[in-house]
Amino acid sequence: MTKIVVFTGAGVSADSGISTFRDADGLWANYRIEDVCTPEALARNRELVIEFYNIRRRELLSVEPNAAHRAIAELEQHFDVEVVTQNVDNLHERAGSTRVTHLHGELMKLRSERNPELIVPIEEWEQPLDARAEDGALLRPHIVFFGESVPMFDAATHIAATADVMIVVGTSLAVYPAAMLVRYARPEIPIYLVDPGNPDTAMIRNPLTHIKSRAAEGMPALAEKLISELK
Repeated sequence: MTKIVVFTGAGVSADSGISTFRDADGLWANYRIEDVCTPEALARNRELVIEFYNIRRRELLSVEPNAAHRAIAELEQHFDVEVVTQNVDNLHERAGSTRVTHLHGELMKLRSERNPELIVPIEEWEQPLDARAEDGALLRPHIVFFGESVPMFDAATHIAATADVMIVVGTSLAVYPAAMLVRYARPEIPIYLVDPGNPDTAMIRNPLTHIKSRAAEGMPALAEKLISELK
């Protein structure tokens, strides 16, 4: 069965109404990254960091997967599909995708500040400031902060290397090391890029098709094309 690896970024979630830190009027416009998304920020002003991710979690619970998420999930009915995402939301899973690797963590999970492997789900949007893990340490958002390593990157590169087709959707290919993922695809396989802008494609050596559409428009059309080619 043809293996499709779908690599997604903020543009997929933006079509559901999720703010991205690149939006001039989005959620991130009211915060500096250095104040809410670094290990130093958590140590310096824990209350502000926890509040920020509570707001993001509340926003996530108010939105639904869009046509791009649903089209990616539908591909599983016809292909061997794995999703690698830069997004921390759970919209891929809620749309029906069953194999999702989150490079930058998961908003609906918390982890021990002492043990990164001790990860627990959070059911609602609010993390109490003094919530603790089973090991007694304070809990923090299960998010890869700026300046921290990306623990799932090696696993993602192995997934990319297995692709017969790669779809890159909703990413500027400007966030590293995630953007390097396209270099791990075998050079002969086709890559489809779905993005209305002009992402940096200099590192892509594969046969490339750029669909200049928003994720919620371009991804359903691409899925339909790939499925029709099976018939």
